[in-house]
Amino acid sequence: MSYTNPPTTPRKSATFDDYTLSEIRRAATTGIYDIRGGGAKRKLPHFDDLLFLGASISRYPLEGYRERCGTDVVLGARFAKKPIELKIPITIAGMSFGSLSANAKEALGRGATAAGTSTTTGDGGMSTEERGQSKTLVYQYLPSRYGMNPEDLLKADAIEIVIGQGAKPGGGGMLLGQKITDRVAAMRTLPKGIDQRSASRHPDWTGPDDLEIKILELREITDWQTPIYVKVGGARPYYDVALAVKSGADVVVVDGMQGGTAATQEVFIENVGMPTLACIRPAVQALQELGMHRKVQLIVSGGIRNGADVAKALALGADAVSIGSAALVALGDNDPIYEDEYRALGTTAGAYDDWHEGRDPAGITTQDPDLMSRLDPVLAGRRLANYLKVMALEAQTIARACGKNHVHNLEPEDLCALTIEAAAMARVPLAGTNWIPGQGGF
Repeated sequence: MSYTNPPTTPRKSATFDDYTLSEIRRAATTGIYDIRGGGAKRKLPHFDDLLFLGASISRYPLEGYRERCGTDVVLGARFAKKPIELKIPITIAGMSFGSLSANAKEALGRGATAAGTSTTTGDGGMSTEERGQSKTLVYQYLPSRYGMNPEDLLKADAIEIVIGQGAKPGGGGMLLGQKITDRVAAMRTLPKGIDQRSASRHPDWTGPDDLEIKILELREITDWQTPIYVKVGGARPYYDVALAVKSGADVVVVDGMQGGTAATQEVFIENVGMPTLACIRPAVQALQELGMHRKVQLIVSGGIRNGADVAKALALGADAVSIGSAALVALGDNDPIYEDEYRALGTTAGAYDDWHEGRDPAGITTQDPDLMSRLDPVLAGRRLANYLKVMALEAQTIARACGKNHVHNLEPEDLCALTIEAAAMARVPLAGTNWIPGQGGF
């Protein structure tokens, strides 16, 4: 009797997976690196790896319908004569006009105003639509200086000096020529239809001493009325936050690598920076050691999706969070109703990799007049306001469950971690133990 070996199922490499193989083939065919929008798609330790410890006997919960739980926050009271007062600790991150359509910028302003929070201009200047609909508008001061002028600085409610972005710390952004229309070109002083790459560093300073001088210049322009934020990409948060504080910032924004971008090299998005979760505690430590925690406010951004993420960021020591990608989804971007059109672009709803091409069927990340007209800024603004209010309610619900009468009273001891990595990054105990990796315990 003869025996034959049964056929085996071919096994693919975990290192050379299908996506990696396709990228090698694409690079070999084109000779250029891949450019896309969105944020990191690799799995990283994140807020999902943390859990809250609700009240029972050792802690006393609050009744949701009878006992107040505050969500308000004041930003920029360190030096500014007119600090920002918000109803909720969730702000809209900087996303440029050029990357986004005018209708999208208007919708962001409408939604943020209705929810009692702020929006941010982004790289590309201040659009009339966004300023007109934003009760509180933060004006970004970027290395590119696109659209920067003293008149708009004086119209802003706060100024954010952008040193880096979580999706590309150390690198500049891109705007492809098909999105540089007559209006975008005029605002940025660029030639129409030509690809541009933003600068990766400010042209007039090289370190914290120069940053201090720049902050003083902006304070003189605004007569010390306006809060000055400093935004850094999540790479060395302890040192960067400390230097921002010593340079005179009122608020520091730390953007982790789950933050999105309109367009940059994918190798940047996936391989540069630190997870948002890993950025918060070093940033807070720097503030605490300088005696400035809660005096200089910390805003955390990069992958914030729901009220639980908000509550966890606040519990770890942040004063507020900022959202970008999630806000665009709330407006209507990457909606499955446009799946056929996304497939025609070679992508799919939810992939977030088509933002840079200017052909967004939702009318959000485009300058095409026909596509832009699909987005109703009033309806989209209402959707964003609903989303922001739900996030705030979720954060309130968690705070009450932990016995806190304000979301800012949440603290690290209200948390435990599900993984060793998250426990080490967030510096909270592994669930069921008193062990914080690197800090002893059992």
